[in-house]
Amino acid sequence: MDPEQLLRTAADRLEALAARTTPGDWRTTGLLATRPEVVAHAPDGGTEHVAEARAGTSAWIAAVSPALAAPLAGWLRAAAAHRPVDPAAAAFAAALLARLP
Repeated sequence: MDPEQLLRTAADRLEALAARTTPGDWRTTGLLATRPEVVAHAPDGGTEHVAEARAGTSAWIAAVSPALAAPLAGWLRAAAAHRPVDPAAAAFAAALLARLP
């Protein structure tokens, strides 16, 4: 597979996975017993505990595992070295920083 097709295929699969995952802005909101409680906040104001939607979220959690940290950090550093900065990389970085402590 050529590099361009590899990127498009990865983007398509990520979007497909997100479409079948519990939607919303996921936030930690305290503890559920001894585990962090993760709640999805929908645009309409509704909420759903992500733990209650495991069938839809387990694939997302596995796909976006710590194994992606090094390649994503490498991509962000590479994007930062090019002018102008790729708007998709900047949007990704902004969304990520809004969720990181």
